[in-house]
Formats: sequence, C-alpha cells, structure tokens
Amino acid sequence: MSFSPPLIIDLDGTLIKTDMLHESALRALRDRPGSVLCVPKWLAQGKAVLKQRLASSLVFDPESLPYNEELLNWLKQQKKEGRTLILCTASDRSIAEAIGAHLGIFDEVMASDGNINLSGSHKADSLESRFGRGGFDYAGNSSVDLAVWRKARRAIVVNAKADLPAKAAECCEVETVFPPVKHGVRVWRRVLRMHQWMKNVLLFVPFIAGHQLSDMDTWLSLIVAFISFSLCASAVYIANDLFDLESDRQHTRKRTRPFASGAVPIWHGVLLAPLLLASSYLLAFFVGGAFIPWLTAYFLLTCAYSWGLKRLMLVDCLVLAILYTLRIIAGAAAAGLILSFWLLAFSVFLFLSLAFVKRYAELEVQILSGKKKVHGRGYYTSDAPLIQTLGITAGYASVLVLALYLNSAQVLTLYQMPEIVWGAVPVMLFWVSWMWMQAHRGNMHDDPLVFAVKDKASLCAGVVFVAVLTLGTVMQPW
Repeated sequence: MSFSPPLIIDLDGTLIKTDMLHESALRALRDRPGSVLCVPKWLAQGKAVLKQRLASSLVFDPESLPYNEELLNWLKQQKKEGRTLILCTASDRSIAEAIGAHLGIFDEVMASDGNINLSGSHKADSLESRFGRGGFDYAGNSSVDLAVWRKARRAIVVNAKADLPAKAAECCEVETVFPPVKHGVRVWRRVLRMHQWMKNVLLFVPFIAGHQLSDMDTWLSLIVAFISFSLCASAVYIANDLFDLESDRQHTRKRTRPFASGAVPIWHGVLLAPLLLASSYLLAFFVGGAFIPWLTAYFLLTCAYSWGLKRLMLVDCLVLAILYTLRIIAGAAAAGLILSFWLLAFSVFLFLSLAFVKRYAELEVQILSGKKKVHGRGYYTSDAPLIQTLGITAGYASVLVLALYLNSAQVLTLYQMPEIVWGAVPVMLFWVSWMWMQAHRGNMHDDPLVFAVKDKASLCAGVVFVAVLTLGTVMQPW
C-alpha cells in the first residue's frame, strides 16, 4: 500500500463558498455597530487579532454554511480510503473548530489564533515545518495559496480563476481541479432583484389616476424617478441580503440567494451597494422637486426595516405597507402633483393586507417545516390564523375606501360615467379574496406582488379593473 501524505484543506473560498472574516465583520456591523470604531485598533495589532476579536462574539450555525458539496464529497471519499485530512485556514480557530466539529472528517484543525495569521507564507512555513517540503498535498482557491503550493507535493485547485491551475502547476503537480460554477447574467439579476423593480411602477399611479397622460415631460421625469428608485431599492436589497445571511440560509427558498449560497462573494455586494445608491441619487437630482426627500425617506425606512424593524411583530407589516405607499407619494412628488387623500387611504390598507399575506405565507412554510418560531422574525407559527384575520380585514377596508371614493365629488370631474367605475369595487373584492384564498391553500409566493404578476386570475382582474376605469373615462353619458 502506497503512502499518502496528509491532505491539507483551506476553508474560505475552498471548503465553503464564502469568507468567514467578511461574514463576522458584517455580523459585527449589524449587531454591534460601535465595534467598527475598534477595527483600526485591532488591525494595527495584526490581522490575527482582528479576526479573533470579530470572531469572539460570532454565533453561527456551521450546518447552514454554503459548502462546496463536490469537494466535500471527494474529501469524504479520501477519508474512507484512510487519508489524513487537516483543515488549515486563516480564519480564527473558534470558527474553524466549530466547522471541523460539525463535519467530523478532519483529523486536526490548524487556524489563526490571535498571534499568527495563518495565511500565505505563514501557512506555507507552518506546514513545511510540520510535514517537510513536499510532505503534504494542499487544496486552495486563490493566488495567496501559491506560497503553500510551492512547498507542497500536489495541488488541488478549487473554485479558482481560470489562470490559477496553470500558476499552481508551476509550483507543484496539480492533482485535481474543481472548477467554479458559472452563473452568468442571471445571478446578477438576482443580486439586484430586478423582478422587484415592478413594485416601483407604483410611482406612476398618481400620474395615471390624475388623467394627465399627455404630459411627455412628466413621463420622462417619472421614468428617471423609476430608475432612481429601482437602483436605491437594489442597494437596500443587497444590504439586506448581506445582513441576513444566517436567516436566509435557514429558509427553504432564500438559501439559494446569491450571497447566502456563495454564488457571489460578499465583498462584491459591499462594493456594489454604495455604488448603486450613489447612482440613484445622481438620477434623483435630475428629477428634482420634492422627489429626493421622499427617496431619502424610503431609503432610511428600508434600512431601519432591514436592520431591526422586520424583527418586530406587526411593526414589520406596518412598515412594509408604508414603504409601498411611499412609492406612490414619491411618484406624486416626481410628477409635481398633489396627492389625493383617497389614494393614500386606499394604498395604506391595501398594502397592509399584502404585507400580512407575505407574513402569512412565510408562516405557512414554517408550519410545514415543523417549526414553532420563525427565525429572524417576531412571530410564532401559531400566529398564522390571527395574521390571516388582520390581513383580510385590512384588504376589505381598502375596498371600502375605494367605494367611498367613488361617491366623492372628485370622481364626477375625472370620469364621464362614474356609475361604470363602480365595477372596480367587485373586481377588488374578488382579487383581495383570491389572494387570501391562494395564501390559505399554500400557493402564495412569499412576495404577493411577484405572485400577482404571474397569476392568471390576478392578471385578468387587473385587466378588468383597468378596462372599467377606461370605460368610465371615455364613455359618454347615455
């Protein structure tokens, strides 16, 4: 039987599709914002100290991390064949040992310990002193690992750039290459959550409701406002995904999000979010008027929601309703219109109902998973019936507001035949009831607006609603 030297495996970017230093820094920023002020002091003492300090209060679930399953299965096979496996990482020891204990395949864990940052040349020297030059094989993923491969027998290149295997081959024999998964444009659409941009169509509602469709300058302002709002929303979505990694990984669908799954490195999001926000405000200046304050209000409230309000029972749903309504207010500001009281009242109740639909759908998923409490939320699964009642009530309240509006003097000036517009009431009654029926049956997407644009019944209701309003506008009295 031939001798096989120890197989050394890197952690960040190799065994897992993420970087634990980045994750611990983000967690500290979210949970202990004041600790950011200490980062320069810790870094001045060395990277090892920084990693130890950030990891000291990090609580994470090793099971939920995005592992490189192909590599992990290969390592398990190597273990069965009697190979010695050692986890050797620049991450802090507390993190590495937790992961090693969870996987149960490693004979030993080597990691940064507050004194030595076990990366690059430090890792290479440590392994050489332990096993000798050429006395080990090493699995890594980045150019910093070239220093280790120069002293290794064989290289296993994992999830690396296209040119790294060739560079590794100049250092030692390359045994195996585990290529990265190519995601393409689709993953970036998911990063930006471009499908969520459809919500920003609400910016056009005051303009359309005011029957001023011939004003091309206003159309242009609203289009720019739409792009501005969408970029701002994407910036916040990215920040939310970065701060919510742990919760997303424990969710049946959200675990596949680009950052949670490791498809996109965390640092990409850290750079992209402020760039998108800056672009959003640059466009907002072209819109001018009162649009910027409302965009700012939306941004701040969304950040507050992502950072903590979403964890507060009922407050989260109220904030979601306000965020939807802010889009309508911002649209009126971009168009230079005075917002109708009726439209505001209708929007608040309708969007509150949809916010409850969202939470109810999430609770139903957790019920099916056998959980009693939703991670990262202030709800128990037993709250589902009450959430359903509150949501249906809010939805019917919005229809009542619509009915009262149709009896106002304002309707007489906007519509040629107001009696036809009354057909919008049963359409809304149907749609609100339909959405809740689908949620009750477990068919609801956890974002009701995304569900609505794909649902045939909802689309038909939308067409009928628009047709009724159009007929009421253009038809002449008999």
